[in-house]
Amino acid sequence: MAEPLVLIDDPAPRVRRLTLNRPTKRNALSHGLRTELFDALRSADRSPDVGAVIIRGAGSCFSAGYDLAQDPGERPPWTISPADGGWARHVLQGWFEMMDLSIPLVAQVHGYCLAGGTELATACDLVYVADDAEIGYPPVRSMSSPDMGWHVWLMGMRRAMEAMLTGDSMSGAEAVEAGFANRAFAAAELDAEVLAVAERIVKVPADLQALNKRVVHRAMESMGMRNGMRATADINAIGFHQPSSIEYHRKFAEGVTSALTARDDDFGDYRTKSD
Repeated sequence: MAEPLVLIDDPAPRVRRLTLNRPTKRNALSHGLRTELFDALRSADRSPDVGAVIIRGAGSCFSAGYDLAQDPGERPPWTISPADGGWARHVLQGWFEMMDLSIPLVAQVHGYCLAGGTELATACDLVYVADDAEIGYPPVRSMSSPDMGWHVWLMGMRRAMEAMLTGDSMSGAEAVEAGFANRAFAAAELDAEVLAVAERIVKVPADLQALNKRVVHRAMESMGMRNGMRATADINAIGFHQPSSIEYHRKFAEGVTSALTARDDDFGDYRTKSD
């Protein structure tokens, strides 16, 4: 049998840990991986024995984003509408479902956390990062605006604008200062520190914790967060019709690696960064 795409363990009483398990693909978010992840999240949310969930990545990073070489044989977690903008609406459905779960979700981020990987972290309730993590949304340079427009809500107008207009990344330490993450730790300490937070979370009774989580989400929703994300998802669909995006996809069809390298070469970062 194939190895699971999501590894599940319970490192402490009432703490469930989910590890994205595609390390050779930098934990790219394939249909199969997302399906297993959401199945595991729903199972944890139903269990009276689980009070918090940690989501992390195996290998060198948290997640480098959506799988750009998706196996066509894998079914998506939900139906993707063929109508324009169907993909962005599809992924938002998943991220909003995570927000609506009763159980607190904690993202443990190290290495690359890019594009769809930032969306997965955003959908969690708490985000803790390695101080040298690399967090960004490079597709704005060549493809379209984000599927999930989290940037303004977490970082404010000026930092969001800078991220949109450059596609540059933040370190873990910078992500904390910008408001994307709660705290940064040395990479070697991240496992222990995140587990310690989760162990504090589960000290609060689950029925009260569900309400505590809901307070924050309802407040953000009353300020228009979900409406704003849905509106910017529609702009994402428009981006794919622009000449620059069409040309990028032509190059992408000729080779994924070469297209991504060309995207970042002038900037000297991500896969083109020199040590």
